[in-house]
Amino acid sequence: MRKLQIGVMGSAADLRYSKDIEALAEEIGYLVAENGAILFFGAEKDYDSLSTAACRGAKRARGFTVGVTYGKGLNVFEKDNADVIIGTGLERGGGREFVLVLSCDAIITVSGGSGTLTEIAVAYQASIPIVVLDKTGGWSEKLAGEYLDARRRIKAEAALTPKEAVELAVGFARKRLQEATK
Repeated sequence: MRKLQIGVMGSAADLRYSKDIEALAEEIGYLVAENGAILFFGAEKDYDSLSTAACRGAKRARGFTVGVTYGKGLNVFEKDNADVIIGTGLERGGGREFVLVLSCDAIITVSGGSGTLTEIAVAYQASIPIVVLDKTGGWSEKLAGEYLDARRRIKAEAALTPKEAVELAVGFARKRLQEATK
């Protein structure tokens, strides 16, 4: 079986998240790598984000990271920690988010603004498991334990700690991958 591909998404730095929230994202990345999964993240070109913080955590654990970026070119903020950069040629606000999320077996979100909401919606539409770190603000907190609509495809599963978030995501991803190979 191939390695699991876990995406970590969250607020960009312009939403001014706290250092405590950033540390939670980094811990999630570390734990994703510790579980032997490949970390997928939104590779930003111009500033930091919770997604890139997760990348740093994964590299601290000697994990493998894949950054999906917008626009042309492979020059990104986290270039020293990304093992692979995928340049989509697409812009923020939909295009890049589709490529990023559809490359994942499960996603974990921390806080999050409109980009993270787009990523959650894409995962929901594709029935990709969603784990949200509750009590971190943004869309993660607003959607914790909720379905996005009346179709009730998959719930945005709430976790209270990075460890719980990664355990849930890895479990859901393994199940999804096993079902796909039947």
